[in-house]
Amino acid sequence: MDYELMIKRMQTIIDKIEELGGEIREVILDEPASPEQIVRIETELGVKLPESFKKVLIEFSSYFSLRWFLPDEMERNEEFREIFCGTPNWGLKYLALAEEGRIGWVEQAFPNPEDEYDAVWHNKLAFCEVGNGDYLAFDMSYGDDASIVYLSHDGGEGHGFRLGDNFIEFIDRWSRLGFVGCEDWQWMPFTAGPESGLLPDSEAAQRFRAWLGLNI
Repeated sequence: MDYELMIKRMQTIIDKIEELGGEIREVILDEPASPEQIVRIETELGVKLPESFKKVLIEFSSYFSLRWFLPDEMERNEEFREIFCGTPNWGLKYLALAEEGRIGWVEQAFPNPEDEYDAVWHNKLAFCEVGNGDYLAFDMSYGDDASIVYLSHDGGEGHGFRLGDNFIEFIDRWSRLGFVGCEDWQWMPFTAGPESGLLPDSEAAQRFRAWLGLNI
């Protein structure tokens, strides 16, 4: 993965949001994790972290967060009217807390692995709390390098959507979409169905970048 390119894209997003009169509320790029830190969190969680996720943690950053918001008064066309922010975050700092939240939903609301809706919540590892009760999670049944899926707690349209075949693919594609908000209604315009993953080269994605003036 080209981490310098990732940082360049991040800065391009920040510069453009500020140019548009929006707000950057948080930028965090912590130091890379050590192998010892990875082992500790794997022991705590009782699972092996997906390979590409570990690679990013060790080679790039142990915790990444960027929170941007478009200005309220900015005119929006119908296609992108529900996109108002970007809130990417991942890393070791809140991994256990995110997974605790997922387990809580499984125990309280989605306990039946035989139920089609409940099953999506099982055999996962949450790594990003969306902010509305939903999660981005690794599908731990996918092998050593898990795919990324969306977990909705309230019947959201994106429930169970696969967003990438592995973590590196996912964040590379997500960054080219300006790291649009984690809620499913913000990223669904850039998918073609439950198995497509994010599509940064789609016509919708190109229109979105043109709308914001993002050259990424």
